[in-house]
Amino acid sequence: MKLHETGAYLVNGCTVVEDNSEASAAIASMTGTAVSKEEAAKNTIAYGILKDHNTSGSMEKLKIKFDKLTSHDITYVGIIQTARASGLEKFPIPYVLTNCHNSLCAVGGTINEDDHMFGLTCAKKYGGIYVPPHQAVIHQFAREMLAGGGKMILGSDSHTRYGALGTMAMGEGGPELVKQLLEQTYDINMPGVVAVYLTGEPVKGVGPQDIALAIIGEVFANGYVKNKVMEFVGPGVANLSVDYRIGVDVMTTETTCLSSIWATDEKVKEFYDIHGRVEEYKELNPGQVAYYDGMIEIDLSTIRPMIAMPFHPSNTYTIEELNANLMDILDDCEKKAQVSFNGAVDLNLKDKVRNGKLYVDQGIIAGCAGGGFENICDAADILAGSSIGPDEFTLSVYPASTPIYMELVKNGAVAKLMETGAIVKTAFCGPCFGAGDTPANNAFSIRHSTRNFPNREGSKVQNGQIASVALMDARSIAATAANKGYLTAATDVDVNFSKPKYFFDKTIYENRVFDSHGVADPSVEIQMGPNIKDWPKMVALTDNLILKVVSEIHDPVTTTDELIPSGETSSYRSNPLGLAEFTLSRKDPAYVGRAKEVQKAEAAREAGEEPYAVLPELKAAVDAIRTQFPDINEENTGIGSTIFAVKPGDGSAREQAASCQKVLGGWANIANEYATKRYRSNLINWGMLPFIIKEGELPFANGDYLFVPEIRKAVEEKAPEVKAYAVKDGQLTEFSLTLGDLTDEEREIIRKGCLINYNRK
Repeated sequence: MKLHETGAYLVNGCTVVEDNSEASAAIASMTGTAVSKEEAAKNTIAYGILKDHNTSGSMEKLKIKFDKLTSHDITYVGIIQTARASGLEKFPIPYVLTNCHNSLCAVGGTINEDDHMFGLTCAKKYGGIYVPPHQAVIHQFAREMLAGGGKMILGSDSHTRYGALGTMAMGEGGPELVKQLLEQTYDINMPGVVAVYLTGEPVKGVGPQDIALAIIGEVFANGYVKNKVMEFVGPGVANLSVDYRIGVDVMTTETTCLSSIWATDEKVKEFYDIHGRVEEYKELNPGQVAYYDGMIEIDLSTIRPMIAMPFHPSNTYTIEELNANLMDILDDCEKKAQVSFNGAVDLNLKDKVRNGKLYVDQGIIAGCAGGGFENICDAADILAGSSIGPDEFTLSVYPASTPIYMELVKNGAVAKLMETGAIVKTAFCGPCFGAGDTPANNAFSIRHSTRNFPNREGSKVQNGQIASVALMDARSIAATAANKGYLTAATDVDVNFSKPKYFFDKTIYENRVFDSHGVADPSVEIQMGPNIKDWPKMVALTDNLILKVVSEIHDPVTTTDELIPSGETSSYRSNPLGLAEFTLSRKDPAYVGRAKEVQKAEAAREAGEEPYAVLPELKAAVDAIRTQFPDINEENTGIGSTIFAVKPGDGSAREQAASCQKVLGGWANIANEYATKRYRSNLINWGMLPFIIKEGELPFANGDYLFVPEIRKAVEEKAPEVKAYAVKDGQLTEFSLTLGDLTDEEREIIRKGCLINYNRK
């Protein structure tokens, strides 16, 4: 795999020309015409789709309107509640509400079916589409029923990726969907576009997850594609089935790219035809000369079965490399666990080595990444006639949709799997985020799913339980299962893949999915449950801010799972106050209590009462501040909390990673950088200041107070730098913060306190 250090041109879709002083002459000799870099940049597939959806009139500052929206049952309640508070009357574009996360309807102490009935009645009232539990995971339904060539889809799940079908899709926090529901726009600067130039053909036994993990391992740490669009091109694309392309594409989220798009061909046309939507096919290719801001060249034939060890999809090795250096790599994972869990529990992966081989406790093939038809068929072929054994090892398989499940039943793949001892279950995202198949304490699970963050599998460090996940392709998981739990690469087994043809039957959807066809019925009464709560009132940004640092995280990256845990907490996603109780619970259990203490002072201030009465320590900080800023008072100076993290926000798009902090009185994050655009957008949409501080400059610690004078003015006047002061021992130490690039709308959202206030009628 080669990452170009500069940009590169692609000529006639097949010739790569490095961006250097000789590029223009070389291109002219091949094409007979000279093309400027600026013109060639307009010839990417990504540029054309963005141009078609941009409403700003400027291709530097984009204002995008999407064709369709999609959400699942962890996010759609909050989104619709936010939009309703702003006067929502009708879904202006198709909006699909799927139910694939809270599918188990009594988890965590609440009845999740209340959320589902909320979704169904909202689909009827506002003119949406409702997919009942167990019918399909969100992204598979979108592939089967929503995607279209040249279209754009916005989803409130981070793995909203349908580029292999010619659809540019993005996963963002709920407020960005609210904007679309209110007929506003998705505002971004024109992103860079990085080509992924594919040649060759995968060797037998190598699956899409192997290709994806190889890419993630190369580009995550160096930020090569961060907030850019990955455009898959080159002759190797034609050597991949569409199901295979989808399996690679869905994992692009883990690179921190903004979105993805692929060149399309007759195989994609056939996919649409199989699904009864051939009219949605559109041929997409870069122009004769296309310029890319970067290029990743991959010879598919060189990729070997991969494994992403705990605790990140970028912690990658070939399975061969792992087996050759087993004890060293396991020791490294154990040391990372000590850092991630602050020594609270011990992870003993080296105990999994038996007779020089790594024994695995659990295998999972599931969800939007693993539950595809070809993945499961190939896994069934590898396992045919085998037994997974009667010991600790278990294998669960979750087809990504009921149509896929039904076809697997018809062609015998389900029977092949079940006779080995594997369990085949309904479409459900639970294993991917900790709400299904949680392993035993100290167990090691291999999964064809999307993430393996700490606790992502559902273990609870606060209760002394720890488990861990490695990501692998379905084929190598099946090979491991056939070897009764001993880690095995699929290239090490002898198998003839049957490659059965896929037949899609949409009758199930016609019988069970509610589709309003865009017709709203205002007479429908929304069905509310006792755990569905409105967002609490949020105040506008004050002239000045006093912030207490209530958590300090120095991990290289902080995931959204660490900011607000997944798993059982999902039962409270419709209850902002209930969910907020879990904020940072697995990373900094004292955070909630600290934040609430500060919040009491702000509540007193807003009520016109004395804040020092509920937070006595605040008086000393205020007295120190008044030595230099005597004019601050309870009317012009708000009181809130903040956290510092080196690089927060990797992973899920869930807005609650930010909104829970806001609900607890958070007014800012301070970071060296933000891991993803979507997390930073979530902060902004909840009225929180996305401060940046230079690496190595940290004049405060957890528990310190900070003073930010004239912050409202700095936001309004687009100040390039924000002065702040650390308050300690009666002294003020000045330091500088920045806010990064903010649109005028984002500045107004922050000024008004949140997106709800910005839109409230």
